[in-house]
Amino acid sequence: MNSALLTNIIRFVLLLLAQVVLFNNINLFGFINPYPYILFIILYPVNGNKTALLLFSFALGILMDMFCNSGGVHATASLVLAYIRPTIFKFSFGVSYEYQTVKINDRLTPERFSFILISVIIHHLLLFVLEIFKFNLIIDVLIRTFASALFTLILCIILIYIFKPAKK
Repeated sequence: MNSALLTNIIRFVLLLLAQVVLFNNINLFGFINPYPYILFIILYPVNGNKTALLLFSFALGILMDMFCNSGGVHATASLVLAYIRPTIFKFSFGVSYEYQTVKINDRLTPERFSFILISVIIHHLLLFVLEIFKFNLIIDVLIRTFASALFTLILCIILIYIFKPAKK
């Protein structure tokens, strides 16, 4: 087993455990919930196996749904994020993405910030649209999306820099 696969498996398990044990118990003001488990999808290597990313993302989402009793909304949002991740990369990084020179857990640049921000907002918007699923509550969906996305974004950036790998 190579070190990249081992790193991804450890990241998968630790983020899932942290989400279930710690972050699922945070509910600010009754509607702000952080979901930093999506860091697994965000930090997955650019040149990593795309099929493995989709399978891992689905597994991560379905496990979250089992723990949260949420009927597939996490699986759907995680799978969609993993699927459209290359498009978000191209939008945020442009030509750098084509040459696969991007490392998300490096210094925070506007490109990295926009990639993380767009990823979090897309995931959360889809998650809350599917969870609430009523058109007359669209304002509630948007408020929950942006408030939770802001909280998740801050947590993701903190977690990236706490667990940043050492320079080689």
